Amino acid sequence: MADHDTWHWQEPGTAWKGAGLYHITMTIPSREPLLGELCIPDNDPKQAHIKRTELGDTLVDCLLSIPRYHPNVEILHFSLMPDHLHAVIYVTREMSEGIASVVRGFWQAAKKLGRASSFAPNAIRENYQEGVNILRDQLGDAAYYQLPPIFTEMPFIRPMGHRDQLPTTIRYIDMNPQRLATKKLMPGFFRVQEDIEIAGRKYRGIGNAKLLQAARFAPVHVRRTMIDEAMHGDNKRLRDYMNGCVVAARQGTVMVSPFISDKEKEVMIVLLAEEHPIIYIADNGFRDYYKPSDGLFDAVAAGRVLILSPWEYDPSKRHVTRPECVAMNQMAEEICSLSIVPESDSGQNKSNEY
Repeated sequence: MADHDTWHWQEPGTAWKGAGLYHITMTIPSREPLLGELCIPDNDPKQAHIKRTELGDTLVDCLLSIPRYHPNVEILHFSLMPDHLHAVIYVTREMSEGIASVVRGFWQAAKKLGRASSFAPNAIRENYQEGVNILRDQLGDAAYYQLPPIFTEMPFIRPMGHRDQLPTTIRYIDMNPQRLATKKLMPGFFRVQEDIEIAGRKYRGIGNAKLLQAARFAPVHVRRTMIDEAMHGDNKRLRDYMNGCVVAARQGTVMVSPFISDKEKEVMIVLLAEEHPIIYIADNGFRDYYKPSDGLFDAVAAGRVLILSPWEYDPSKRHVTRPECVAMNQMAEEICSLSIVPESDSGQNKSNEY
C-alpha cells in the first residue's frame, strides 16, 4: 500500500487538510421535514425508515457527486432524515484546500437546491445544476436570490480522531430513524421537563420523573482512595463497593450518580444491562432536539432512567470541571436524602459479585 493510501487519523487541533474521517451534519434550521417522511410500519420503531421527498433524493445525489469533483474524497456512509443529513466522508490523501472547502462547496450546491425546490420542487430531479441554471434564466438573478435557500447554515464538521469512532458513528446515524420513531411514539419521556425541585434545587429533566417517588436511593460515588488502593494491588474495597451498588439495585434501590469516573461508568453499564432504574446527573443542559446517547436511549424510552441537570445548555462546553464534579456528587447525595428506607437496609456495600 502506498504511503498516501495509508489510513491516517486526524489529530484534534490540526489543520483539517490531512487524510482522515469526518462526520458531516447538514440541518434545515427551521426543522421543517422537507427531506423526507418518517414511516413506522406497525408502530414498530425497529422498522422505521425515511421516505425521501424530491428534495431529499436530489440532496443525496448532490452528496454522492462530491467525489466527481474531489477524487480524493469518498462518501463512506450517509443517512437522510426529514430535516437533516448525516454523512461520513473519508479523505484518502492530503488536500490543499481542506475538508471545510469541500463541505462549503457541497453547502453552496445544497442552497441552490433549496432555492429551486422552494419555487418548483420537481424541476431539478434529473439534473440539478441544469435545473438551477434554467430557473435563474427564467427568474433573473435578483428574483432567484430572493428565493429561500432552506439550508442557511454551514454543515457541522466533526473530525474523527480515533479508529473506533467509525463503527460508533455509523451505528449512531443508522439508528436515527428508530430513535425518532421512538420519540414520536412515546414523547412524554423525551420532552424536557422544567422546574423539577429537589432539596431546594431546581433541575430540568428528561425521562421518568416518577423515579423520584422511589422508596430508597443510593449514590454511586467511587472514591479516589479506592482507586489508589486498587492501583497498589488491593482492590477489595473497590470491588466490594462496585458489587454492592449492583446488589442494591437488584434489591430495588434507585442508584443516583453523574457516573463520572471509569469505574462509575462500569457500574452504570451493568445497571443498564440488567435493566435497573437510575437517576443520571448531567454536566450540561439539554439542547433543542436532545437525544440521549445509545446506552441511555432505550432505557429512557422504557421509563428506567431520569436525566437531570441544573444548568442551561452550553454549546461551547467540552469537558467537565472538578468543581462541577464535586457539585454533581453533592446533588446525588441530596437526591438520596429523599429515601424513606434507611440506607443500611438498601443492600449496598454487600460483597456479592455481579
